[in-house]
Amino acid sequence: MRALAWLLTLTAALAARLRDGDPERGDVPGWVMITVMTAALVLAILVPFREAIVSAVQNALASVTNGG
Repeated sequence: MRALAWLLTLTAALAARLRDGDPERGDVPGWVMITVMTAALVLAILVPFREAIVSAVQNALASVTNGG
């Protein structure tokens, strides 16, 4: 029972420290969510359209290197 009380006290102290942190710190979980969602969106687009994207990029590079 003593260990549980110690754990709850430690958790409360950590939560209070994080809450009272630097106001300029920012919203880290929000940035993590944005990054993960962006990566998922890129994969969702890239997987089904990979061949078309590669072909379009190759055509564009060939057009530029061949002078139009």
